Amino acid sequence: MFWLFGLCHDLEFPFEFRALEVALEGICSFLDARTRQLETDAYPALDELTSKISSRNLDRVRKLKSAMTRLTNRVQKVRDELEQLLDDDDDMADLYLSRKLVGTSPLSDLGAQNWSLASPTITIGSRVSKTSRASAATTAEENDVEELEMLLEAYFMQIESTLNKLTTLREYIDDTEDYINIQLDNHRNQLIQLELFLSSGTVCLSVYSLVAAIFGMNIPYTWKEDHGYVFKWVIIVTGVVCASLFLFIISYARHKGLVGS
Repeated sequence: MFWLFGLCHDLEFPFEFRALEVALEGICSFLDARTRQLETDAYPALDELTSKISSRNLDRVRKLKSAMTRLTNRVQKVRDELEQLLDDDDDMADLYLSRKLVGTSPLSDLGAQNWSLASPTITIGSRVSKTSRASAATTAEENDVEELEMLLEAYFMQIESTLNKLTTLREYIDDTEDYINIQLDNHRNQLIQLELFLSSGTVCLSVYSLVAAIFGMNIPYTWKEDHGYVFKWVIIVTGVVCASLFLFIISYARHKGLVGS
């Protein structure tokens, strides 16, 4: 992270703001490094899961998603705190600890009292000078708030960029989950089609077996003695009818869109 001011400005930069900048630099750099590492691990794992759905890949992506959720919460927390601080000028003014220390210094109060005792009368020029100093102090205070605001906005933009990376990663994970669900639905539909084929074939074979079993029973028929060829034709006709029934069921299912063409 670059320094916001030049060397001459750094010499006048309050100590508390330098400490704040070091803390923000450490936090933002740490979160950004964790985000980059997570991106390096997550994108190849998601691509591998897309190409091959397995328990190992699913468990790996699950762990990465949990880590991303925890990291997103931390980044979001830092972003919210910076945004809340930027929206309140009073909170930013309270961060000027050096100015508060100077304003409440006992030596400053003692000097003001001695000056009052030594000068019992106040001229118009001194009043104007005092007003000018107060105006200058107010202007300096506003500039100080602006400098702090610039400092916070710089790190707010950095943490916002980190949050955008995590948001993009979350969207990629959601897209991968949608793609996997589509694949699973497609496999489920293929299993349903296979079950339909097997059920239709089982029904046709059951009808064929029933007819063959009826005519294969040891029951005396008058036509068995002189017309033995009838059984052969009954079996052939029954097989043709069952095959036609199977083809009719499959054609009807395709016509209704229940199975693929």
